[in-house]
Order: sequence, then C-alpha cells, then structure tokens
Amino acid sequence: MKLKEKAKEFSSKLQKIKVCAFDVDGILTDGRIWWQDDIGWNRTSHIRDGYGLKVLQRAGYKVGVITGGNSESVVKRYSENLELDFVYKGNEDKREAFKELLSMGYLADEILYMGDEHFDIPLLRACGFSATVPQASWEVQEVCDYITQTGAGLGAVREVIDMLRFACGIKPESEGLNIE
Repeated sequence: MKLKEKAKEFSSKLQKIKVCAFDVDGILTDGRIWWQDDIGWNRTSHIRDGYGLKVLQRAGYKVGVITGGNSESVVKRYSENLELDFVYKGNEDKREAFKELLSMGYLADEILYMGDEHFDIPLLRACGFSATVPQASWEVQEVCDYITQTGAGLGAVREVIDMLRFACGIKPESEGLNIE
C-alpha cells in the first residue's frame, strides 16, 4: 500500500497530532554505536530524518527525542545541530518524559511517538499515534499503529513524517520554488 493511502487510513489519528517524539537508538539510528576518543559513544543518523524533523517544526509541531541513552552525540545532533524543541535523555523509564509533555497541556492523543524497544511500550500504548520499525521486537510491533517499510536509521522516521504530512496537508518547503 502506498504511503498516501496509509495516511488516509490513519488520518483521523494523525490530524490530532501536535507533538512528535522519537526514540534515538533503533529509530533515528540503526542501533549500532561505536566508541570515538574525545566524543564517546557515537551513532549514525540519516539526513532525510533530520530534514523531516525540521519540516515538522516549521509547520508548527513540537518535535523532540526521548532516549534512554545519555550520550554527548545525542545532545550535539538533536539539541545543538537540529535545535529540536525537547531532548529527554538518560532515563529508560520514558514515562516521566511523556508526563512532562502532558503537563505542558498536550493530550495523549495529540502525541505521536515512535520507538522500538520494550521500555517504549508504555508510551506507544498511551500516545495518539504509534509507530515502529521492522527490526523492533514483535511485542513492540503488536502495540503499534504502524510499522514502517524503511529500516531503522535509514529514513524510517521520514516515512512516518511524510505520512503525517500527507494526512494533514503539509506541503514540502520546496513546493512552489521556481528554479528557472
């Protein structure tokens, strides 16, 4: 099924979304890490995901990450480089971050969350739209609204962002640019 058709299938849920939160390892990255002197643990991200996150911000969504890890590379990428609205890190019990979003006045059904691990399940169950990647465990896949066709760290987040864009009529920033 094409992504635009999937967007129509989930449009009632997606049109309520105001906040988009993503796990890092196994969602925005492929889950592999390596040690780099003077930096610590490092990851690889996909540029298409980063661009998609910025498209959402420019469209008025609150966008950020909720990760159990506590790596400097996460801060540099998502807080400093992409300047996301929130970066919750260093706590595998992600319910606290979710509660903080709710305390800002957002309703659970206004939050999109994408995660891949067992400790993501409480958020995936509580949010308005949940997604994961094909590499996630079956327990995670079982509770999600949508499982991407694209793999973790290879543009899976962008796939979900594009589905949200299609459901809500958000045009890409380049539309209307004349290159002549």
